[in-house]
Amino acid sequence: MSIFIDQKTKVIIQGITGQEGSYWTKHMKEMGTKIVAGVTPGKEGQQVEGIPVFHSLRRAAERFDFDAALLFVPPRFTKDAVWEALDAGIKKIVTVADGIPLHDAIQIRQAAKAAGALVIGGNTSGVISPGKAMMGFFPYWLERVYKPGRIGVMTRSGSLTNEVTAMVVKAGLGISTLIGIGGDPVPGTRFAEMLPYYQRDQETEAVVIIGELGGTMEEEVAGAIKAQIYNKPLVAFLAGRTAPPGQRMGHAGAIITGGKGSVEDKIIALTEAGALVAERPSEVGRLLHQLL
Repeated sequence: MSIFIDQKTKVIIQGITGQEGSYWTKHMKEMGTKIVAGVTPGKEGQQVEGIPVFHSLRRAAERFDFDAALLFVPPRFTKDAVWEALDAGIKKIVTVADGIPLHDAIQIRQAAKAAGALVIGGNTSGVISPGKAMMGFFPYWLERVYKPGRIGVMTRSGSLTNEVTAMVVKAGLGISTLIGIGGDPVPGTRFAEMLPYYQRDQETEAVVIIGELGGTMEEEVAGAIKAQIYNKPLVAFLAGRTAPPGQRMGHAGAIITGGKGSVEDKIIALTEAGALVAERPSEVGRLLHQLL
């Protein structure tokens, strides 16, 4: 069993009939993801790739059981869609939308924690266990990037993910579970909160985190290692190393505040905790071999 999704995980897709939803449903299904049903208000009775569409998640739940929900829903409707999934007792939710209102994101995170659920995203490519299943949009057919293996990956970045994972594969290794934490200021789940799952996962020997300047998620990883919550090998690559002071990089989560969040701070914290930090993506594979 992978830490988030495998071939047996029963998935419902909210927003399945939209352009992105229907396109990626086809690819997720082809990869082996067990998509049971979809939801789009007003589209009940339709099918996408042979998957029945329902007016609401509640109506779908009268017919099917679900383990996980994937949301292809616009940012302003994301909170309501998450509420709907939580009300149905779903404990694993991936929401890909970029630009969820900050107040909504805070409420989503609080509600998920109260329900004992994991919300991955927003502003994420999703979750993938290569060779098994995915929830989101990854070019899984690129074998040089998404080869099955025993290295876990967590990322804040969309654009750098393929580059770094390609270097893991080039080093003769592969990916167990990749989780896109997302680049928003308040993600549903943080790096350090996922580390215990990788720690327990027998299919993961080491973890790579793809971080960047801004926020404190990487420092929290260092704290988790020091607290022995996580003790497997860990390699980090941090974007924004050469950014001028005060520069905001890429997206909303990459903002330095309160004297914390610079790449230098993160490198010091991670190195002191015993992790290795790559200066460039091409070093990630070599550092993994060094630790393994």
